Amino acid sequence: MRTMTHLLLWTLCILSVVAGGWLGRGVPFSEQWPMFEALRTTASIIFAVIGAWLAIIYPERLKQTFQRDSGAARPTMPTSQTGWTQLLTPVFHSTAILAVILILGVVCPLLKHNAPPLNQELMRGLSYGLLVTLTLWQVWTVVHTMVPADMVLTAETQRLSKQTLAASFGTPVAAPPQSSGGTAP
Repeated sequence: MRTMTHLLLWTLCILSVVAGGWLGRGVPFSEQWPMFEALRTTASIIFAVIGAWLAIIYPERLKQTFQRDSGAARPTMPTSQTGWTQLLTPVFHSTAILAVILILGVVCPLLKHNAPPLNQELMRGLSYGLLVTLTLWQVWTVVHTMVPADMVLTAETQRLSKQTLAASFGTPVAAPPQSSGGTAP
């Protein structure tokens, strides 16, 4: 079932990119560029959100990461490598999206003024196809920023359920350990 869902999603994405490229042939780059800027802004917001989560969830780990090595052992990764990866994956993807948009912002004006005559309709279609690709990629990235929040919510819900169940039997439940970061998201 999961394979079929992935296949369907990939098919829809590919069809969207092809349709965007085909239908975007008539959209001038000057009308496309604000949409590229919106993607750039969204990627920047993801940086800010994930950066805030890192500062809140792992403050000590971040301090230790950027301190000069004084011969002491390097700090270990948080208890869940998967959680750490899930927290940083949207940042990596947003970085790639930002890089493409920044490069495009430099290359397109150069092509417009210095390249040999190009098929304008083809270039508009390619540009719009790239816009659709980056938009779908950014949507995927935005959805994945919710994974760490869902992990925290799930853990808290499980803790409250255990507490409620234990209380119904009259058994006290220990409070979760308080730490200054270092727990998995």
